[in-house]
Amino acid sequence: MRRFLFFFLPVFALSSFAAAVQNQKEPQTPPLRHDIVVSATRIETPAREIASSVTVITRRDLENSGRTSVLEVLRDVAGLTVFQNGGPGSASSVFVRGANSEHVRVMLDGVEINDPMNPSRSFDFAHLPRDNIDRIEILRGPQSPLYGSDALGGVIQILTRNGQGKPRLSFSTQGGSFKTIGSALGFSGSTTRASYALSLSQFVTEGISAASTAYSGNAEKDGYRNLNLAGRLGFDLGGQWRTDLIVRATAAKTDLDNYGGAGGDDPNNTQNYQSFFLRTEVRGLLARNRWEQKLGFAFVRTLREHDNPTDALHPFDSERGRFEGGLAKIDWQNTIFLHENHILLFGADISRETGESEYVSVSAYGPYESPFPHQSAGLAGFFIQDQVRIGGRFFAAIGARFDHHSRAGDALTYRIAPAYVFKGTQTKLKATLGTGFKSPSLYQIYAPKTFWGPIGNLDLKPEQCTGWDVGIEQRFFRGSASLGLTYFRNDFRNLIDFDFSRGYINIGRARTRGVEISGETNAGDGLRARVSYTRLEARDLDSVSDLLRRPKDKLTTSITWSFAKSWSSDFAVSYAGRRADKDFTDLAGRNIVLKGYTLLDASLSYDLNPRTRLFLRLDNILNAKYETVFGYGTSGFAAYVGFRIL
Repeated sequence: MRRFLFFFLPVFALSSFAAAVQNQKEPQTPPLRHDIVVSATRIETPAREIASSVTVITRRDLENSGRTSVLEVLRDVAGLTVFQNGGPGSASSVFVRGANSEHVRVMLDGVEINDPMNPSRSFDFAHLPRDNIDRIEILRGPQSPLYGSDALGGVIQILTRNGQGKPRLSFSTQGGSFKTIGSALGFSGSTTRASYALSLSQFVTEGISAASTAYSGNAEKDGYRNLNLAGRLGFDLGGQWRTDLIVRATAAKTDLDNYGGAGGDDPNNTQNYQSFFLRTEVRGLLARNRWEQKLGFAFVRTLREHDNPTDALHPFDSERGRFEGGLAKIDWQNTIFLHENHILLFGADISRETGESEYVSVSAYGPYESPFPHQSAGLAGFFIQDQVRIGGRFFAAIGARFDHHSRAGDALTYRIAPAYVFKGTQTKLKATLGTGFKSPSLYQIYAPKTFWGPIGNLDLKPEQCTGWDVGIEQRFFRGSASLGLTYFRNDFRNLIDFDFSRGYINIGRARTRGVEISGETNAGDGLRARVSYTRLEARDLDSVSDLLRRPKDKLTTSITWSFAKSWSSDFAVSYAGRRADKDFTDLAGRNIVLKGYTLLDASLSYDLNPRTRLFLRLDNILNAKYETVFGYGTSGFAAYVGFRIL
């Protein structure tokens, strides 16, 4: 009975809200906006013409939420599961449709930012603020034909701001619970030939205990500091050509605990994090504006330094580590407008990732060292996509890609994504079928063997996935409300797993499948609502067990209301159901089940004038006690207040 309740609750909520819409006068019920999506086809395409399951978070959405980090914003997206090992700055991961975090390609303005020196090459969202971000696009399902390695479960693309208009200085600051204070300064604008958008932000908090205080021995709070610089500069070269330079640099320090659960506290365990991102690109039009070319170069560097000296609680234990990774990439994209209803896209990219690390620890058992000397790997790929429109009703994109990894060999992927819109009812039927791959990480290939046995494996092959989905989208009341339903399935094979006698080997198999329901309505007079529900089954086919930390049910609802000219509010309710996890304080890794939880958040803002806004943000109003990872702490009720000068 509970399963059916969660299935029909989003539909009931949206239908009730839509009924209210119908009773409004026509001028008060403006249609929902038609988002333009870039990531689904690598060119600007109306969402109506896209078969992919995609969520677009606009700059306005980011501001209305009041949230300060990308991780917080992603928590409510359909099909996504977010978890974190403690408070702000702690290691965090995002699952898309149940796929592992390393099976999600995270991109910043077209360049992957997954960490080459993470053992599985996943991305840690803990240190990414929303400064200078214009929009976030989340694609669900295999996307390797356009984006290459790591895109088995989906793609999360972050697109930065372009400056526009007269020079403008912006400033915001907020403070509140856990002795938190955050500030951001921005400067943006444009001239006839140039544009610029720069931001500098700082975030400091005393935080919570990373090891949950619900367990004995965990009382010390773990703080976090983040300093972030972001900028985008553009310049018109003349003759339909333009160049852009994008920069982002982050320096952060996180206080950590040794592990989750009883006795996990550590008073002097810290990690310093640094990242640097640089991209420059040139694009222009040829052949009477029928051929667009884009050539880009990017460099990404990450550095993590871990220090945990001895202390009164751990007089014989210490550890120190340094992990440095880098990526250099050149990409070339061509878009040929054969006809207003026919677009051919093709291109190539070549990249090289590098990494090195050293780890030293001392315990009652003696010293231990784990060096990882400098290693590198190259990846080159070529992609092609044909995109057509027929009669303003049928839309399709079909593409393929060939990649060659310098160590793991070749991978060939494809994707087909048709959609049909019935003109009279505006009903949209859509489907996708595609494949994806993930090349092994540097650590999985090259990690030196130890006294206990081998680790790295030079003969690893790419992980593979085949995924498909079918769905329907319907608009109601002259476009002021919409409802969508999608069924999906992904089958993973050749997954890289660790065997104590053989090291990393291709032995894993997994399957994820489920249903996503989403709805949106605009009732006019500044009132807007969204709802999404995900039912997920994620199974390890080898052990015949549930994959860890994937809730079977996830429901989110948000209502935004602008009223009395100067006031606006945002309410969000999210529910995550029961999910499997492991208690790693037990050497055998005891199986457990984490309880479901409900979070209620709200924000309220008041415009003093067209450029100055006061705001109040309330998190976890119900003061829910919950865990996203067994043994690790989460924030209770928190309140923040601040102002923004736009």
